[in-house]
Amino acid sequence: MDTNNLEQTLQEGKLYRYVNNLIVAHLRDHNFTQAASAVASATMTPLTIEASPNKLLELVAKGLAVEKDETGRGLSSSALFDSTTALPTTYGSIPAPRAVSVDFSAAHDTKGSSKSFPKHETKQVSEHKNAARCARFSPDGRFLASGSADTSIKLFEVGKIKQMLLPEGKDGPVRPVIRTFYDHLQPVNDVDFHPQNTILISGAKDHTIKFFDFSKTTAKRASRVIQDTHNVRSLSFHPSGDFLLVGTDHHIPHLYDVNTFQCYLSANVQEIGVNSAINQVRYSCTGGMYVTASKDGAIRIWDGVTSNIVRSILGAHGSAEATSASFTKDQKYVLSCGKDSSVKLWEVGTGRLVKHYLGATHTQLRCQAIFNDTEEFVLCIDEPSNEIVIWDALSAEKVARWPSNHTGAPRWLEHSPTESAFVSCGTDRSIRFWKETP
Repeated sequence: MDTNNLEQTLQEGKLYRYVNNLIVAHLRDHNFTQAASAVASATMTPLTIEASPNKLLELVAKGLAVEKDETGRGLSSSALFDSTTALPTTYGSIPAPRAVSVDFSAAHDTKGSSKSFPKHETKQVSEHKNAARCARFSPDGRFLASGSADTSIKLFEVGKIKQMLLPEGKDGPVRPVIRTFYDHLQPVNDVDFHPQNTILISGAKDHTIKFFDFSKTTAKRASRVIQDTHNVRSLSFHPSGDFLLVGTDHHIPHLYDVNTFQCYLSANVQEIGVNSAINQVRYSCTGGMYVTASKDGAIRIWDGVTSNIVRSILGAHGSAEATSASFTKDQKYVLSCGKDSSVKLWEVGTGRLVKHYLGATHTQLRCQAIFNDTEEFVLCIDEPSNEIVIWDALSAEKVARWPSNHTGAPRWLEHSPTESAFVSCGTDRSIRFWKETP
């Protein structure tokens, strides 16, 4: 046998074994035990193989970034987007996280070990004509969108917001709103950004989902529209950008193919009552799972491929509405919020309650609990005192209570995915930006 061919065969064999190791470790560490066992058996890979946490995800992300640089295009959805449109430089490329996310599986006693939440400065950066109902940062943290009861959507450039926090320069006041979109007939409930392309979507009470191309400076209307059958309450793009998950007044999540707009519904939902409208839907970072928070108080975790329910946490917030739910970065836990005035952390693999964050009252607004960008802290609203309450995520101890500076309690908090900054939206119509002080 030729020596070069033998060497090539050996190298390919090592590569296959390495890939198999990563796949088995990834499935096992994300609680897909049955799948991990099947792959391990088929490839003769030890089920106990060791690999760095999220190593497979890191390598795939790097590979996709290289592929994107080489092609100068997004990953997919080519039918949806105009190839002649110029994208902002590096839009969609995700900066490296500031710190490793918290390991909530640590069994040690965390009492008394709480960290201090850094001081932040805040400024009102804009105002809608009616209540500001929702907000979302783009995946790269460079843009922010807000939706309002006045039916409009504002798009901000975060760099310009930061300039507003500086002393006013010779160029005069900074205007951080770079686009305003008007195309809904009723209040906007949620917004989201496409993971790779300059597309912003919004869902509203008028039963529609609108697609806005924000690379086109003059466009104020949607480039495409999905007409749903229900009030659209929540939106979440699949990480590939090819699918869109929609939570509505219907008790089953609506899954849309972004290119064809075909809608798919899970058939395996006998246990869900018809009065279980969905307050929030969110994909995990890989799209392997998604989670719903419903009006019946339940948190449900769904398989991202089969759309079957893999875990139901019934009565997660008693008989009160579950208002928000989202995965941790490692996809092992779900953070939920409810109108029972509690914020909870659940283990995905078992449905076990891991942490309980108490001390904030929220019984009226459809507010959400959020992590900061490093997952070291949890933030939520206290309605009676009009304050933002912050807990140490690991110890579950309250570490701060800050006046919201809104008139009346804010109804929405959203944290930047890339830096120590967040935004609050108020029934007083205002959008406030919060940034860690140097």
